[in-house]
Amino acid sequence: MKNSEEYTPYQLISAAVREELCFRGILLLMAGEGPSFSLCVISSLIFALLHGKNRDLKKVLWAFGWGMVLSVITVNSGSLLYAIGLHILNNVLAARLEEPQLQLYIDPGTGAMLFTVLVGIISAGYYSVISFASKISVKLGGKGRVEKEKTPFVIFSDNKRYFNVFEPICRQLQKRGREVRYLTASEDDPVFKSDLANVKAEYIGQGNRMFARLNNLNAEILLSTTPGLEVYQWKRSPRVSWYVHIPHAASEIVLYRMFGIDYYDAVLLSGQYQADDIRALEALRHLPPKELKLVGIPYMDEMAARLEREGPAEEHPFTVLLAPSWGKSAIFAVYGGKIIESLLATGYHVIIRPHPQSFQSEKEMIEGLMARYPESEQLEWNRDVDNFEVLRRSDIMISDFSGVIFDYTLIFDRPVIYTDPDFDLAPYDAWWLNRELWTVSALKRMGVQLTGEGMENIGSVIEECLNDPRYKEGRRQVKAETWAHVSHGAELTVDYLINKYTELTGKEEGK
Repeated sequence: MKNSEEYTPYQLISAAVREELCFRGILLLMAGEGPSFSLCVISSLIFALLHGKNRDLKKVLWAFGWGMVLSVITVNSGSLLYAIGLHILNNVLAARLEEPQLQLYIDPGTGAMLFTVLVGIISAGYYSVISFASKISVKLGGKGRVEKEKTPFVIFSDNKRYFNVFEPICRQLQKRGREVRYLTASEDDPVFKSDLANVKAEYIGQGNRMFARLNNLNAEILLSTTPGLEVYQWKRSPRVSWYVHIPHAASEIVLYRMFGIDYYDAVLLSGQYQADDIRALEALRHLPPKELKLVGIPYMDEMAARLEREGPAEEHPFTVLLAPSWGKSAIFAVYGGKIIESLLATGYHVIIRPHPQSFQSEKEMIEGLMARYPESEQLEWNRDVDNFEVLRRSDIMISDFSGVIFDYTLIFDRPVIYTDPDFDLAPYDAWWLNRELWTVSALKRMGVQLTGEGMENIGSVIEECLNDPRYKEGRRQVKAETWAHVSHGAELTVDYLINKYTELTGKEEGK
């Protein structure tokens, strides 16, 4: 601290910014091979030596420890903002504690602003340290060690229900003699029981343990259905060359939570309308253009082939499948048990298949409905991981904005009744586009909308949906718009992955 009568906010802030740009920015984040523990030590040691007053060993040790804390937070968050904020706070406290005779004047407005910002930064820094500690524990346990050799192809699945998306891709890779690592967040993922000899499957845990593994991954190409890369805890690993997103349903690409796919390098799509929406978002957000490739829908190709092999379901009573999504605009949130009562009153057999997320995010509501309407000869609750059989047994579906609508109508060519799709778009990418969703226009062509009045006479609504020829033609139109390259999805997906690998490495991936 220099001897003066007053420290201004500018002096405190500018000093912190300059030092963080130098020690944590240039020496740490801008390192050619990415930040490492040794670089944290080196940058902190230089920081400490330059801050030790009169060669005071205590001050040098304190500065070294402080530098390591700031380095840990910077490496873990990938941003200098947290370190800068904490450094500013340190300067403020030091100005008062080390030389209390000095005056530090911060006007009330600036003080309130700094206090609010620093509280947020400190909170974020706290969670960064917790996450970093998780990474260390994983590494000490032998699971988070950074691989020295790049894996050509990695698949990440955040839930076992997405195995159907990846299985046909893995089989196509096997046909080409390519190996793939399959990282899953589900201990009971079907991949562990599959006959895929080319797949090396591994359970990587959940929460911080999972993110620690992903954020330190060493791979050439990573393929995933999971949105939110670089938005929350899942960060781009500096050792992964190319991130590829593939949707898990044949519908809207902009119904992810905001910024869901912004930081992927490429997106594999099934319809031109999806590409148009992504390009519109990129223009609005001034993002660099991603690689967009129209490949189709591998898992739907597989389901269609399976239906052709196995044929229609055995003779059964007329069956209605109620398949709601989850959230405040979904069927159960809007209608509760009333829709179940109306369906049971028709005398039809009823299968209820809630969205898997409902059992986590709406557990109390679902458990209440299951207790109020227990299984019987007329009613069954379905939670099969593989939905093929329950779709095959159903003669009509009632849903909202769940992607399973398109699996059902386009593969089995059967009608659908849908509830009002006018839900709050504020948390989603679609909000930015300010236009009607493609899904809304598709639903209007494929089936009948269920209203409160229709609920009272749902049997008549079902009859209308079954007998009106407009909906069969509508399904044909929608299929043409959202299911490109029918029966060739896995082949085109693997073509893209192998070609991209060759482009990135300049060599053909070894068999």
